[in-house]
Amino acid sequence: MTDTDFDTTADFVEVATAAGTVRGRWRPTTGGRGNPRSAAFLGIPFAEAPVGPLRFQAPVPKAPWTGVRDALEFAATAQRGDPGVTLIPEPSVEGDSTLNVNVFTPDPVRAEQGTGLPVLVWIHGGGYFAGSPASPWYDGRNFNRDGVVTVSLSYRLGFDGFGWIEDAPSNRGVRDWLLALEWVQQNIAEFGGDPSRVTIAGQSAGGGAVLTLLGMEKAQHLFHGVHAISGALADVSPARAEAFGRGLAAAAGVSPTVAGFFSLTEERILELQKKATELGPNSLGSVVEDGLPLGPAVDGDLLPRPTRESLSAGVGADKPLVLGATDDEFTMVFSGSEKKLRWVPRSLLLNKLGLPKSVRKAYLAANADIAGLGNARVGGRLLTDRMFRSALLKVVADRGTAPTWLYRFSWPSGHFGFAEHCLDVPFFFDCLDGPSIEPLAGANPPQELADEVHGAAVAFIAGGDPGWPRHQGAKGIARVYDVPTRDVADAYASVRPLLGSVS
Repeated sequence: MTDTDFDTTADFVEVATAAGTVRGRWRPTTGGRGNPRSAAFLGIPFAEAPVGPLRFQAPVPKAPWTGVRDALEFAATAQRGDPGVTLIPEPSVEGDSTLNVNVFTPDPVRAEQGTGLPVLVWIHGGGYFAGSPASPWYDGRNFNRDGVVTVSLSYRLGFDGFGWIEDAPSNRGVRDWLLALEWVQQNIAEFGGDPSRVTIAGQSAGGGAVLTLLGMEKAQHLFHGVHAISGALADVSPARAEAFGRGLAAAAGVSPTVAGFFSLTEERILELQKKATELGPNSLGSVVEDGLPLGPAVDGDLLPRPTRESLSAGVGADKPLVLGATDDEFTMVFSGSEKKLRWVPRSLLLNKLGLPKSVRKAYLAANADIAGLGNARVGGRLLTDRMFRSALLKVVADRGTAPTWLYRFSWPSGHFGFAEHCLDVPFFFDCLDGPSIEPLAGANPPQELADEVHGAAVAFIAGGDPGWPRHQGAKGIARVYDVPTRDVADAYASVRPLLGSVS
C-alpha cells in the first residue's frame, strides 16, 4: 500500500485548532500491526513569518484565519539550500513562513481531559545552523501505528535564531521551541493527544535542545519526559556570544544592532556566518574545547546558568530522561584519511584532539580494541568520547537520583563499519524502508533492532519507562543496542579515563 492508495475526498480529514481549521490527509502505516493508517497535517504555522519587522524578534503567535487551511505539504524551512552537513535527508523548502509544526496522528478526534494518546515532540538536529523538520525520516506514521501522536517542529537557525544582537531578544531559536510547545499544549487534544503526556526528543543539536529545555525553569510546564539522542549542548557563554555577534557585524561593516543586521540580506548573513564558522584541518581540538559558537546561550533570562548547573540544582529532576549516543559519532570525520593518518605519530594525533598525557595510557588501554584498528579509528573514538559520550555521563551524574536511563547504540553500519552519527535515527522512527537508508546503514539493516529501539521509545513515551533498569551509581546498567541487544553494567567503561580530565 502506498500514499497514492489514499486519494479520494474521504482521505482528507479536518481538525479545528485555536487559530483555525486545518485539513490533513490519511496515509498508511507500515509494519503490519497496530493502527493501519496515520493522518498527516503538514506545515501548520504556530507563529507569524519572522520577516520584516518581526525579523530578529521573539516569535509572535499566528493570527487566526477563516475557512479551512490546507496542511497537505511541508511549509517553508529555516534551512536554505543543502548545507551537506548531515547524513539524514533533510530537504529545504523555500519561503518566509518558517515557524511551523507537522502533526501526525492515528486518531484526529478531540480527546477529553486525560484520555488522549501520549505525544512525542521531535526537534531536529543540524548543529543549530542546519537541518529540517521536512525529513521523511521524521514522519510519525509508525509512532502513530503504535499509539503515539507525533509532532515535529521548526525553529530559526544560525545567526537568525541564536546570534547575539545588542538590542534584540536573546535565544530566538529557543523562544521558537517554547512557542511551538505552547502550541502543542493548546492544540494537541484536538488531534487526539494528551497535553499532560508530552515527551520531547531530538538528535544531535536536537538532543542538545531537549536537554537545554530539561534544565530550563521556564519550560517545565511544557513537557513531561525527555529522550535525548546524541545530545550536543551548546550553552554558549555570554562573552563568546557577544564576541561572535560583534565580529559578524564588523565583518559586514554594520552596527551590531537590529537595524544594522536588518540592512543585510539573509544571503549575506549566511555567507558571513559560514566564513566565521568554517573549520580548518587543525581546528577539531578547539571545537571540542570551546564548543559551537551559535546555539542556546547563557543569557541570564531563559538560561540563567549553564544547563549542567541547572540539572545539578535539581531542575527537571521530576522528568524521566533517556539519553545515549552511538559508539563512533564522529569517526567518519577521518574517513578517507586512514592511509595518511597511519604515518602520523599517535601521540601527536591525541595531543591535537586534546587528550591529556596524564590519562593517555589509561585511555588507550580502555580502548584497546579500537587502538588496534589504526589512528583514524582511535581519533574518531576520542573525538566521539570528548564531544558526546563523556558529556552524557556527566549529565547522568548531574541528575543524581532523578529517573534516568542510559543506552549505547553499538550496531556497526553495514556501510561505514562502525556506529556513526545519525545511524540510530531511522531505528528510532522505525523507517528502515525509507529513502537514503543504505548510504548510512548499508544494505538490509536489521529490522529486529529497529523493533527494539522503536519499541523502547514507545514504551517510554507511553509509560515513562523504556524497559531496562535505571542507571544508578557511577557504574550503573545501560542498554547496548546491537545484534543481540543486551543490558550491561558500566557499559561506558572505556570513556571513564576521560572523566575528571576534561570539563
